[in-house]
Amino acid sequence: MASTFKMKLQKVKMTPKPLNKIEDFCLKLFDLIGADENVASACVASVMHGTRFGVDSHGVRLIPHYIKVLETGRLNKNPSIKFENLKLGSGLLDGDHSQGALPTYKAMDHAIEMAKITGIAAVGIMNSSHFGPAGAYTLHAAKKNMIALAFCNSDSFVRLHGGAERFHGTNPISMAVPTGELDPWLFDMATSSVPFNRVELFRSLDLNLPQDVASDKIGNSTQDPHVAEMLDPLGARFGFKGAGLGGISEIFSAVLTGMKLSPELLPMSGPDMTTPRELGAFVIAIDPEGFIGSFLFKEGMQKYLSLLRNSAVKEKFFVMAPGDREWQTARKRDKNGVVLDPVTIEQFKLLADRFGITSKFNFGSDHD
Repeated sequence: MASTFKMKLQKVKMTPKPLNKIEDFCLKLFDLIGADENVASACVASVMHGTRFGVDSHGVRLIPHYIKVLETGRLNKNPSIKFENLKLGSGLLDGDHSQGALPTYKAMDHAIEMAKITGIAAVGIMNSSHFGPAGAYTLHAAKKNMIALAFCNSDSFVRLHGGAERFHGTNPISMAVPTGELDPWLFDMATSSVPFNRVELFRSLDLNLPQDVASDKIGNSTQDPHVAEMLDPLGARFGFKGAGLGGISEIFSAVLTGMKLSPELLPMSGPDMTTPRELGAFVIAIDPEGFIGSFLFKEGMQKYLSLLRNSAVKEKFFVMAPGDREWQTARKRDKNGVVLDPVTIEQFKLLADRFGITSKFNFGSDHD
């Protein structure tokens, strides 16, 4: 599949764009529409995490959508975010219909501070919206020596195991863990076989989907991204496992926060782009000092990772810990930049032309 992507990208003659240039362009767009600086920096940080780590479905390709819904009023450009500490290690944060990154980063920071006292703490997030890659928030905590988990529900995209209609959202789950090494252990997954943004990415590249990741309008699996109407739950023939994991994220994100369930949420893609969607999310921070202690915990993680990476492998195969592939990608992209997909390039060009910043950022050319 990687070689197919490479051939497609060579065909359209795209050249890598430096990460710092992409980041500056995205921040400039938020500034030009009058969005709060904290909203801008949080949102761009989250999607740059996706682009840097190779989670392109939740990377900067989301920026044109976020700009649109900030301008149409679905998202609040200048939110007033409030946190209520309800018990010693728990509370609720009201995101005031912000783009989801800022409330989630803030919720994680509150959870971290509480966990320093209680050992483990959780914050439910209310009145939020799509928050991009879940791993951005757990990695944020792992860099502060916390074990962290993050959950979010979303509008219905995923059929149940044996189901013939959309029910759960892609409902991601992420966990990150400090290891005492340079790179934290990092796990980030949709509870569907793939996120729907991945289907859209395959559409833009005109590639067939892998088997058992998406279904047509009556629930039959298809590899044609252009006829895919819903996603399959993770697990293929054992999709009840993915459906169950989707339910875990749903309960934390929506039921425990009093927010809308996936089937009740307005679709991310519209047609209503003015009404707030009232998503929930949920974060947990765990301080190893409240258990075995950070030193012994990291020592144990290093032992675990050493055993994992040196375990026996099948011929022509290799094993990796969660995050290993992403850290490799991040270092390559830090050095070489990233090739954006053709649809994102076109959307960036339209935005650059609209705001009169084409000459500075030049996303319409492959020779900058």
